[in-house]
Amino acid sequence: MSTITSNASSTSRAGNAMTGRVHDLLLAAARARPDALAILENGTRHVTWADLAEHAACAADHLHDAGAGPGDRILLVSENSVEATAFLFAASLIGASAVLANARLTEPEIARITDHCEPRVTILTTAASDDAARHAATLGARDITGSFGRAALLSHPGATPDDPAQQTAMLLYTSGTTGTPKAAMMTHANMIAAGNAAAHQRDMTADDVVYLVLPTSHIFGAVVLMAVASRQCACRLETRFSAERLYDAVQQDVTVLPAVPQMHAHLFHYTETNDLPRPSGNRLKYVSSGGAPLDPAWKRKAETFYGTAMQNGYGLTETAAGICATKNPIGDADISVGRPMLNCLVKLDMTVPGATPDEGIGEILAGGPQIASGYFRAPDLTAQAFTEGGFFRTGDLGRFDDEGRLHISGRSKELIIRSGFNVYPPEIEATLTDHPDVIMAGVVGRQVEGNEEVLAFVAIREHGTVTEPELMAFAETRLAPYKRPSRIIVAHDLPAAATGKILKSKLIDSFADALATPPEAPK
Repeated sequence: MSTITSNASSTSRAGNAMTGRVHDLLLAAARARPDALAILENGTRHVTWADLAEHAACAADHLHDAGAGPGDRILLVSENSVEATAFLFAASLIGASAVLANARLTEPEIARITDHCEPRVTILTTAASDDAARHAATLGARDITGSFGRAALLSHPGATPDDPAQQTAMLLYTSGTTGTPKAAMMTHANMIAAGNAAAHQRDMTADDVVYLVLPTSHIFGAVVLMAVASRQCACRLETRFSAERLYDAVQQDVTVLPAVPQMHAHLFHYTETNDLPRPSGNRLKYVSSGGAPLDPAWKRKAETFYGTAMQNGYGLTETAAGICATKNPIGDADISVGRPMLNCLVKLDMTVPGATPDEGIGEILAGGPQIASGYFRAPDLTAQAFTEGGFFRTGDLGRFDDEGRLHISGRSKELIIRSGFNVYPPEIEATLTDHPDVIMAGVVGRQVEGNEEVLAFVAIREHGTVTEPELMAFAETRLAPYKRPSRIIVAHDLPAAATGKILKSKLIDSFADALATPPEAPK
């Protein structure tokens, strides 16, 4: 394999353990700074590190009483809240694995995850999330209360535990090439290393206040939570995004703002619409925009607005979010994704299809202590995606510049990044083809200002009568909002190769007129 390798310094800060279990971070913070603020939930609920440790212990008691123990899996259907944080650490306390699922998923999506991971217990954060409450009612989960607050619990007595020695901390779901669920197995060492790298990249200390509205049920948010615990600082934890609340927080005490482009765009629009001044005299020292390429003009606008540099980065679920990130001064024109983060290794495979060695472009392979141990119950997929040396094949193409910064050249996979969330076309296609009138479906992404939209094209049966509004309604009950197509173009034929495989590269051009026509209003 022909490769180019770059890695950051492997020296970590003294006093930040790289071993143990994730709950050890919580207990260390509770011992060192018991009365310091750990979480400010939605601007009103104050929780100290001692409080959070107590909440986690109470949550662990509930899990234990429900029959959960070492090697079990705890499905956590949640939105950002003290309850979700408590049960995340509680799973670690009892030696179980936390299976993270966003409460905004639909019932069929939750059912697929449950069938695949076979949890011993499902926890739903009903106090913080109407969606979790709806799921709890559907599942017949019982209410539980404690120092952590209120949630709902459902036991699954028939589950088979894993070997506790494998030390899996969390399972995070992504979709495979067939549209069926697959879960990246993140060990305790993975999550602690990733949190430490994120904190190191942001120069975080105990004096920082981190704004966290990114879902902790997804890898980016979960790693930021680990970073907060590793530095024992404060976190403004928000259940749902609000431009108004973000503006107020930036005006007050936030120092670290990890975000996706859509959050920044909504904030800019909010201030312009309400004729508000840009934040001044704020404490911001680190602002990032992950999940989409940086546009130079947009980057300049953001830096003028915040008064600090806008940083970029790159990572995937299987790499515990960040692989590379920038650390540029304000005004730097660099739009790369930066250099490898602390202890991360990045190399390029020049032998894969799509690589152009003459231009230095190859497939990005990532290694280091933050790389997942594989996919849960999927040895074949694990063998395909992870090398024997422990590197993960990202499926993305990139190159290094003369200063060792990584530039993303394109995706060899079909991943769509919408509003900072990963959207996998096979899952959307599998959902649409469940409709009795749909024969086949092709899903692609299309760049729009500051985002990427999901476009679906379906071929229906000869006498099928289903319409775009009907398919939109069909998808709405089966897919989370960020996965739903912006348009569903209905046709009797799709461009295809002789083998019958849909030629996705021709879909947008073939149906340009249909895409340019406003969609039919629902009846």
